Parts: sequence; structure tokens; C-alpha cells
Amino acid sequence: MAKQYIEKGILVPDHVITRLMMSELENRRDQHWLLDGFPRTLVQAEALDRICDLDLVITLNIPFETLKDRLSRRWIHPPSGRVYNLDFNPPNVHGVDDVTGEPLVQQEDDKPEAVAARLRQYKDVAKPVIELYKSRGVLHQFSGTETNKIWPYVYTLFSNKITPIESKEAY
Repeated sequence: MAKQYIEKGILVPDHVITRLMMSELENRRDQHWLLDGFPRTLVQAEALDRICDLDLVITLNIPFETLKDRLSRRWIHPPSGRVYNLDFNPPNVHGVDDVTGEPLVQQEDDKPEAVAARLRQYKDVAKPVIELYKSRGVLHQFSGTETNKIWPYVYTLFSNKITPIESKEAY
């Protein structure tokens, strides 16, 4: 169901993504989670509230143009699902899959116009969610344009806020 929206370059509606996420998270109640990109809307946040209390929420403040440029430089090899980024993980030969030599494609939702529209829509719906978590005192914000400069701060936060989990295999 989500695929039809993604292929058009628009965000998956609340009712679809919320149902998918709640089902998955209900099955993992006894586990720890790290969610990326969820919740994006107040409806999703309210649904998440019904099954858990969040310990920590992170938002990355990255300039619009930086996000648009990075996301629109993504190309995929559809049969395998391999993802390339022309800046961070380029194929050895431009436009060609490293393993099979088959052509890479850029999905409709990764084209610059679709990325820009998605980012504008995301900003509008995410602002109230960010404010909600800020008011609860669980929101931590990081700003920048380079992963290797932001990540050390995020890692330090994780290290100070989240107790390491011992692997069952360690016993």
C-alpha cells in the first residue's frame, strides 16, 4: 500500500504508516527500539503514545538545499535493492550497478522536484511533533551539514542517556 505513494514522490498517509508501525512495534513491546523518521505527524505521535513513553527524541536541523541535494543524488539497482549515492557511495562506473553491470535508476521520489516537495511537506507536518517533544523535555536538536561533524555529538548523547544492552550471547 505504501509503495503507491512512494512511487509518486509523496509522503505515505498517516493511516497507512501508523497502522504498519503500530503493528510492528506491538510485536516488539519487550525490546528496545530506535525509530528513524517516525513519528512525523501528531496523529502518529499520539498513536505511539498509546503504546510507549519515549526516552529520547533527536531532530537534525540540516539546511533545505543540503537535504535536497543529498536525497536527489540517490540511485538504485531495482532487482537487488542496492542503493548508491553519487556523493557518499558512488558506483564504480556512473549509472551502472557494481555487481551486475546493469543500469541504475533514479526513483521518481528521488528526483529533485519530488524531493523538494516532500521536504516542504515534511517541515509543515513535523513542526508540531518537534514542539510536542520539546515541551516534554525529551527533544535534542543538532544542526549542521556534515554527518561526520554531527555524529560525535549524537553518539555522546546516546552514550550518556541510554544504558548499554548486554547481548544474550555474552552469557
